Amino acid sequence: MADPLGLEEVRRALAEDRVDADVTTCLFGRAAERPARARFVAEGRFVVAGLPIAALVFGELTPRAALTPLVGEGAWTEAGAAIASVAAPARSLLAGERVALNFLQRLSGIATQTRRAVDAVAGTGCRITHTRKTTPGLRALECYAVRVGGGVSNRASLADAVMWKDNHWALLDARGANLADVLRAVPPDLPVVVEIETERQLEESLQAGATHLLVDNQPPERVAAWVRRAGPAVTIQASGGITPDTARAYAEAGARLLAIGALTHSVAAAPLRCDISW
Repeated sequence: MADPLGLEEVRRALAEDRVDADVTTCLFGRAAERPARARFVAEGRFVVAGLPIAALVFGELTPRAALTPLVGEGAWTEAGAAIASVAAPARSLLAGERVALNFLQRLSGIATQTRRAVDAVAGTGCRITHTRKTTPGLRALECYAVRVGGGVSNRASLADAVMWKDNHWALLDARGANLADVLRAVPPDLPVVVEIETERQLEESLQAGATHLLVDNQPPERVAAWVRRAGPAVTIQASGGITPDTARAYAEAGARLLAIGALTHSVAAAPLRCDISW
């Protein structure tokens, strides 16, 4: 049976924090084994994500831990609301609180930013997705948080799909080769996405039979023009500096998918604290 999502990342984070050598909690002596309770409390409004990951944190520290979610994964919460409580020995709560908070704050921040983008394009049929601009080692969890926020999965590794990007174009042009010749070598079961930034690349991609084009770093007006040129059989994905504030314009221009790097590469942590008591 496969390990649950996040277990490897949790173990790595606990090892990084040296939870087996908490010199401060040791000052409690045997009292640190007494049962205690932690409450994770929102200090602002955000979409909750990462509760199953927080449960893994404390489960790794002691089999006596029990995390009780007080809101649903993917739900909005407000300042002052408790989102989860954990019963465990005080030693385990004190050892795990920062690691659990780090995951909850990061993943909830991503889910919140994603939900804002999803809400911005509501009713257009356009979907929100992530890019590969993720924290090294945390991509699976950050993409999970995008899905919690209402986004959809995208290419998560170099092996998932052919993604022909600007540097591929540069190398192809330097060789004087043709895109159609290159794409003939693609295995039939692999999706193909071709990034375009110029009219020439648009025309060459259509001539090569590409049916999924990634329009990068273009204004909504150009996206709309290229959507019309490509026709309904071609999926147009837009990316490049798109934010929840600008997403609606791209959706109304006809993009069916918006890949937003800011969901993961520069998102603010959700405001959250952990209170521990006997």
